[in-house]
Amino acid sequence: MKRTEKRDILAGAGLLTAFGIWTLLIMKVDVRPVGPEGTSVGFAAFNAWFHRMTGVHMTLYTVTDWLGLVPILVCACFGALGAVQLFGRKSLRRVDPDIILLGVYYILVIAAYLFFEMVPVNYRPVLIDGALEASYPSSTTLLVLSVMPTLVFQANRRFPDARARKAAAVFALVFSAFMAAGRLFAGVHWATDIIGSVLLSFGLFALYRAAAGFASRKRAVVSDKGWNDGV
Repeated sequence: MKRTEKRDILAGAGLLTAFGIWTLLIMKVDVRPVGPEGTSVGFAAFNAWFHRMTGVHMTLYTVTDWLGLVPILVCACFGALGAVQLFGRKSLRRVDPDIILLGVYYILVIAAYLFFEMVPVNYRPVLIDGALEASYPSSTTLLVLSVMPTLVFQANRRFPDARARKAAAVFALVFSAFMAAGRLFAGVHWATDIIGSVLLSFGLFALYRAAAGFASRKRAVVSDKGWNDGV
């Protein structure tokens, strides 16, 4: 295992551990009913202060909601790439391992989202269409910060043109920063919801990057030795 892969594993494990600790703290520290309809949130003093400072901006909320389709489109593109490889090479074993693992990674992100929808840690600081909605972690932020780094990772592996790789990296960085800041300052999440999304998404991505690097190197070794039926 390469040093970079070990570093990614350690980083991923550390970030996911930090996410777990952060979640427990939110459930235990300064939990008070400062939300709508008497709903409680941890770090209540900080969250309430930040929410009062930013206010609520539903236009920004709507814009970032619609832009949440961008990472879904990225997922669809990589799904199409995997399907093309599967049908063209006529074997799942011949699909690039980083693409297979990418599908697994996206499923894990969706599973994390569904889990926190079913087991709410807290609710939004505002009602959405008159109803309470689970708020932790911010699902849009989680989606964006989980998916956009994979665009950069795959672009660096697959784009031969350096300018295209740079363009993908700049776009992903600017878009991710805008979306995270947009969800934070729209006032539809507590500040601690955004922090939780950052920890969880970056932790999951670091583990994906380590797994993809290891699997790709292993496939290359197998292919060089002629163990993989000529792939």
